[in-house]
Amino acid sequence: MPNSLADAISPYLRSHADNPVDWFGWGEEAFAEARERDVPVLVSIGYSTCHWCHVMARESFSDPAIAEYLNTHFVSIKVDREEHPDVDASYLSAASAFIEGLGWPLNVFVTPDGQTFHAGTYFPPVALAGHPSFRDVLTAVTTAWHTRRAEVRAGAAKVAELLAESARELAEGAAAAGGAAVPLHPSTAVLDRAVTELVGYEDARFGGFGGAPKFPVAPALSFLLGHGDANGDGPMLALRTLKLMGASPLRDPIEGGFFRYAVNRDWSDPHYERMLYDNAQLLSLYTRAWMLTGAPWVRHVAEGIARFLCDVMQLPGGGFASAQDSESTVDGHRVEGGYYALEPGDRLRQTPPALDTKVLTGWNGLAIQALARAGFAFDQPRLIDAACRAADYLREHHVRADGTLVRASVAARTSTANATLEDYGMYARGLLELALVTGNVCYATQARHLLDSTLPAATDAPAFRSPNGADPVLSRQGLVSAIDPSEGAYPSGLSATADAALLLHSLTGDDRYRLAAQAGLGLVATLAPSRPLAYGAALRLFDELNAPIEQLVIVSPDRFGAAAANRPAITLHDLARRHAAGVVASVSESQAQAFAEAGFGLFLARTAKAGQPTAYLCRDFVCQLPITDPAQLPPIASTARLLSEIAAEAQQSVRPHKR
Repeated sequence: MPNSLADAISPYLRSHADNPVDWFGWGEEAFAEARERDVPVLVSIGYSTCHWCHVMARESFSDPAIAEYLNTHFVSIKVDREEHPDVDASYLSAASAFIEGLGWPLNVFVTPDGQTFHAGTYFPPVALAGHPSFRDVLTAVTTAWHTRRAEVRAGAAKVAELLAESARELAEGAAAAGGAAVPLHPSTAVLDRAVTELVGYEDARFGGFGGAPKFPVAPALSFLLGHGDANGDGPMLALRTLKLMGASPLRDPIEGGFFRYAVNRDWSDPHYERMLYDNAQLLSLYTRAWMLTGAPWVRHVAEGIARFLCDVMQLPGGGFASAQDSESTVDGHRVEGGYYALEPGDRLRQTPPALDTKVLTGWNGLAIQALARAGFAFDQPRLIDAACRAADYLREHHVRADGTLVRASVAARTSTANATLEDYGMYARGLLELALVTGNVCYATQARHLLDSTLPAATDAPAFRSPNGADPVLSRQGLVSAIDPSEGAYPSGLSATADAALLLHSLTGDDRYRLAAQAGLGLVATLAPSRPLAYGAALRLFDELNAPIEQLVIVSPDRFGAAAANRPAITLHDLARRHAAGVVASVSESQAQAFAEAGFGLFLARTAKAGQPTAYLCRDFVCQLPITDPAQLPPIASTARLLSEIAAEAQQSVRPHKR
């Protein structure tokens, strides 16, 4: 079989199209070939901006001798983990039975029936510091397959049995949570203890958590920033980290984006890939931090991230690239990070690191949400326009005729990979945020349709599920979990969908959405507080469930033409931009009416009084009298609880690092 990756959607797969390895893409064809030839399968998983994936590709997969051995003794499958996150998650779980330090490239050896019997990450071309060479690993696997076949199959079956048992337990837990009359969630006291645990992990000198390597861990910081504990420990910790991280080598001060992680505790020696999901989440974090503090340094960092997303990551068609590579060619030499050591003028003379132009539905949803809120908070329509362009691209290219979603596309060519729950949740959440700042009800109705499609018809089914179903190959091999609640560098599909459902409940008053979110989050109600660094998104949502629903709607006349001189120095819109908690919407009278007619109860009977912008401040759908005078608009309760010392500390400027 010749290498079949030349026409792949994924840029990562296409980068392996010239390898002498006879690669297959993910699919049943490869496993059928392995069954016919009676050989094991190598499933090699990576992604476009993975440094060690590039290294192993150059050292081993481009080596004719290694390729010949692979082609003779194996069927080889190359997988883009970003295109197939469910495949990646399944094999990561299986690989954990063999190795502790999971990562990418992930190289998994499986039977023709898909059962894992050996796994590893990067293998060097020659034995090094106790690590066997890739050729030695291949030889050992081949020998075991031919001389100890029964033992290999028995071990693989045991791993498969353990994974199936875990999937069954999760499915049973999902059914129980979905059927509970009042799903339980952690109390405020339990969440306070989770904050205390995170405080114990803090690196007080450099910010962040633990030692090296160090990641931004945006979901955990988001939980901390919004947690209103009595001492303000959570927001204080989050602000300290945001301040130190924003002035560290993890951030490119010229283009404004953050790198994926740093090798050292002080955020130095970063791995230079820049991920869409990291920068979208960090933009949301810094925007919220500015709403709470008004500190200039916070706004400076936030606006830099927004500039990076719009100027570097947004593609001509409107969607956002999934990542930017860590390596680039500088003065004819391919080097990691060399581009970022250059000053702005010198960068113009070099080729910037390549983009992975794969547009992922879920990650674009994160960017849409972040840019919509930042554009409103900073009164920058350009950011909202960028979010609209991405949303419109997804609506045109990532929504099938039957209403289901596409996982990925490149230049409007769509992938056959199944859209996952994260795609539905993140895209829906982004659309709702965009509807609130543009007043365009079409975005909200599309989000509601997406959320409705994830709700099960049966009461004993999981709280949410992807309408696309599970990956067909994994399903045939019995490797599918009913729902995956695990979180990594960004929210799980479960958390993302619950987040969108809670916001939809706040806009409609329909209890179905809140109950679905409670049932879904109930799966991690015990696990999340015990592992707060790994479940920050779920913990933030538990905080939201424990608090009253705070809603602020600003309604302006359709033709508000009063002269600027007659307007107050501080307007209702100015105040709304600084509300960091609850639902904040800015609409015209006709837009409010359209929302109400479409079933979004929060907007019912919302009009502009006396021809002036009018604020409706509500708690749990019970609203105060309409307000037209900005001086009469009280702060939202959770914002008011923030201690004054937090804002005072945040005002201190931070000098950006210099490389």
